[in-house]
Amino acid sequence: MGTTGILVIALAACSGGGGSATVVPPAQPPASSAVPSSTPAQADPVKRALSELSVQEKVGQLFMPVLYGTAADSVSGENQARYGAQTPAKVIDRYHLGGVILFPANVKSVDQVVKLNNDMQKAADLPLLIATDQENGPVSRMSALMTPFPGAARIAATKDVKVSRAVARATGEELRALGVNLDFAPVADVNIDPRNPVIGERAFGDRPAEVSRMVAAAVKGFNDAGVIATAKHFPGHGDTHVDSHTGLPVIDHTRAQWKRLDAPPFKAAIGAGVEAIMSAHIVFPKLDPSGDPATLSKPILTGLLRQELGFKGVISTDALNMAGVREKYGDGEVAVRAVLAGADLLLMPYDLPKAYNAVLAAAKSGRISEQRLDQSVTRLLKLKQARGLLAEPPVASVKEAAKVVRSPAHRKLAASVP
Repeated sequence: MGTTGILVIALAACSGGGGSATVVPPAQPPASSAVPSSTPAQADPVKRALSELSVQEKVGQLFMPVLYGTAADSVSGENQARYGAQTPAKVIDRYHLGGVILFPANVKSVDQVVKLNNDMQKAADLPLLIATDQENGPVSRMSALMTPFPGAARIAATKDVKVSRAVARATGEELRALGVNLDFAPVADVNIDPRNPVIGERAFGDRPAEVSRMVAAAVKGFNDAGVIATAKHFPGHGDTHVDSHTGLPVIDHTRAQWKRLDAPPFKAAIGAGVEAIMSAHIVFPKLDPSGDPATLSKPILTGLLRQELGFKGVISTDALNMAGVREKYGDGEVAVRAVLAGADLLLMPYDLPKAYNAVLAAAKSGRISEQRLDQSVTRLLKLKQARGLLAEPPVASVKEAAKVVRSPAHRKLAASVP
């Protein structure tokens, strides 16, 4: 455990009850004995945590890789291939990870997932963002355990924003009970191209206004549940017939078209309080003529999302193991360029050691300035603080999860959607 984790434990121990003895202060304490006021770093838990991190630990906070297997203390075959003889817990410790993402291969039972998440939290320097893609419908990584809620297209067909909010809240409640605190949902893309091979029914439709209403409601539902929502895929993945998992789509929308067609759901998500937004591995030549995908584009991530739309939360990349982003620059350089473009969270690097070492080298050389690195780490720490993760390491309860996951109320809600 890193120094920050030790500090958290020490503070928790100091705050416990220990009797009610009365202490009588001196009647007139000398001026020199006055307790100095707290410095900003001491008073603010985010600043305090940041001040205690080494550059290696700061870089680690940016990464959210896949860790393989169903237990934190055992080495699966895939984990062996990726990380050598290291358990997920050791990978978390070695790279000072800020987050992990769960996939179906990590999931066997409610008890097992709760234990996995709790054990991974114990291994971390700072509490982890534990994420998954539980959009419902075709992309549902936790479907082996969770209530089978309908996906976005079916929810949109109800034309009822209350349904969108209720399903997102119930989804978030189940995730939180399992120890998952971030969901890469909802999809905020407007599915303009009916040939779209990767979005399709994952979207709330092909009309910006209707998609915006449903996205905003879903964000509020996740917030109701205390789970971080992530609007994706910025600046919009709806008008493409190329899958960015296997290729690099190009969208020729003008800036005016983007504002009218693609931007509204992301603006609505921001207005609803979304805390994270995921980038798309898509080239928008009219928004950035460089030829780089949005994930690596400073004009798009910093210019449009930060400055024009005013988003102050965490920007996550889409998975960095996708062909649409990694082939041009390689697995180390792509991570560095994503940070320079404005990304805070580096999701699923194909080669974690290579990506981590590349970002660390860029930080040490000054290519990624200390200020730029601290900006991203601060946003991630603020996100953790907002969800209570910095106060004490989160612990999921098997008993609570058994009550919440696939509860009668949630199954009734799912069955009520036509």
